[in-house]
Amino acid sequence: MDFKFFKKSLPTLIFLVVFSAVAIPVFYHLLKVDKKLKIYNPVDVNPRLVDESILHVTKNHRIADFELTNQNGEIITNNNYKNKIYIADFFFTRCQTICIAMAYNMSELQDFYKNDNNIMFLSHSVTPVIDSVSVLKEYADRKGVIDGKWNVTTGSKKHIYELARKSYFAVLDEGNGDENDFIHTEQFVLVDKERRIRGYYDGTEKEDMEKLKKDITLLKEEYASK
Repeated sequence: MDFKFFKKSLPTLIFLVVFSAVAIPVFYHLLKVDKKLKIYNPVDVNPRLVDESILHVTKNHRIADFELTNQNGEIITNNNYKNKIYIADFFFTRCQTICIAMAYNMSELQDFYKNDNNIMFLSHSVTPVIDSVSVLKEYADRKGVIDGKWNVTTGSKKHIYELARKSYFAVLDEGNGDENDFIHTEQFVLVDKERRIRGYYDGTEKEDMEKLKKDITLLKEEYASK
């Protein structure tokens, strides 16, 4: 090899090595950024799912403060879910249709994440007058609910229905939680640590549960990289 040629080429080779060492990790990071889950705001959701008063909101939507009662008669608020990723749904204990598959899939998810303290679950009864604490306790025992991991809740009907329509955008039905108002939805909603919606899933479909697991992995990676 021509030593003079090698000597002239050395700076170029060094530059290429240094450039590769810097550029490849940056490129990889950019690829990972592209995999971030969407953050849902009212404008990103089917307008029929969104309360008219917030249809115009384009950013910074978060799940509103809530106060509910769980299967053990304990008051559950958004503070119980502080700095947690959680999956929310709406159900009722007497449901003999979609709620059966939903409860099974939620139970499977709970078992999958039972040792992961970052993941929690929150179910809202859409018939809170019927679903008293004692009824919820019996239901929770049948479904294998783990206390502190999965809260099965009741509360003010108006409050629960407002959460469904103004926070989670989970139902198409209109109404404000009056006596004859009734909602029924198969949606599981993925909520991040900042109380932002990051995904919607059909709680009756196994394929959607696998997608939900993959999305939770992406979300956890997003937090790990901060």
